[in-house]
Amino acid sequence: MIQPPASPQHPEFLATLYEITRTLNSSLNLDEVLDNVMDRVIEVTRAERGFLMLRDTATGDLAFKVARGMDRDVLASPEFQVSTTIIRRVEQTHEPLLTDNAQFDERFTRGQSIMVLGLRSILCVPIMVKGRMIGLIYVDNRLQAGLFDESHLALLTAFATQAGSAIDNARLYEIAVEKGRLETELQMAHTIQRGLLPKTLPTFPGYEIAADWRSARQVAGDFYDWFALPDGQLGVVVGDVSDKGAPAAIFMAVARSLIRSSVLTTSTPEEALRHTNRLIVQDTQSGMFVTVYYAILRPNGEIIGLSAGHNRPLLYRAAHGTGEFLPRGGRALGWFEELPVQAIERRMEPGDALVLYTDGLTEAENLHGEPYGEARLVDATRRGAGQSAAEILKRINTSVASFMGAAPPFDDTTLVVVRYTGAR
Repeated sequence: MIQPPASPQHPEFLATLYEITRTLNSSLNLDEVLDNVMDRVIEVTRAERGFLMLRDTATGDLAFKVARGMDRDVLASPEFQVSTTIIRRVEQTHEPLLTDNAQFDERFTRGQSIMVLGLRSILCVPIMVKGRMIGLIYVDNRLQAGLFDESHLALLTAFATQAGSAIDNARLYEIAVEKGRLETELQMAHTIQRGLLPKTLPTFPGYEIAADWRSARQVAGDFYDWFALPDGQLGVVVGDVSDKGAPAAIFMAVARSLIRSSVLTTSTPEEALRHTNRLIVQDTQSGMFVTVYYAILRPNGEIIGLSAGHNRPLLYRAAHGTGEFLPRGGRALGWFEELPVQAIERRMEPGDALVLYTDGLTEAENLHGEPYGEARLVDATRRGAGQSAAEILKRINTSVASFMGAAPPFDDTTLVVVRYTGAR
């Protein structure tokens, strides 16, 4: 049994304090640290019971974390076994409190829990870290008055300071471990999500296709896809989920799969999007939605485009050096049960380029808060005209990056460039 020295000036005071606190730094497990704190407190004070409370980082309220008897047995329902009057006072004043006979202490004559529980010797000290109270240590004895004195108060107050540092370190370690685990899981999710995107560029007669996908966070709500269709046609899809982060990533995977299955089981592109919309509306309760642009390429240069609330694709005419933004049309999938969507048709000439993108591109901002915009997209496409789809995509990405400068991206970005060569 550790015996406290007679006063803080006693030569053994620091040695005693060192002896009872050295074990605190042997672990960064918060539960182990709290158990060690309580065991050492009961040992040095010879208290009948001890309680440790910590402030909840979310609510700010004090909550019981450890409740011990002198035989180190765990006490049930600690909230009904302590003096709430004393706890409230220490919480309000941030000052330690000692009473050697609470039954006759005039400061606590109105403390009902003191009388009902028959509490006598009580010692309560705050746990302070950098001027803020993160919790408190409370010990008492119901059988013996005068058990605690000023030496116990001084020692426990000093010990609480050391305990506060150990508890704070353990909490920070837990946060770091959790952050590391979360980052690892998000990196795995990023890898899985990227694996859902097409791994190779399609080979389609008369066309060149290039694509780029960038997430503002570890995972994204953007996606692109392509698939072979009957009659020698190719379907190309670009989508953008309304939310960000992990929920959007999950929704993106679901939407992509539903679009693929709907395209292969319906007779028209309009019905494919309507069928996808019905499935999303019926099966999801998240409130998220996804904008989609679905383009169908034909070997002769004809394209069919359907917009479900998505950004207007750019159809760049190489012969004239001009850009046409195709109609937006429709509304996002997953918003309402009815989906008004209408296909539009255009014919591409050799050298023309169709640029599909998500709003993370045209809404990218520089340090002055200015958006990149559609005009810069046309200009970047014009600079790449006459070159391959991959080169046009590179020109656009370089233009966006140069415009943004040091400004961080705030949204995911997907870019697909389809260039018609006419070669068969």
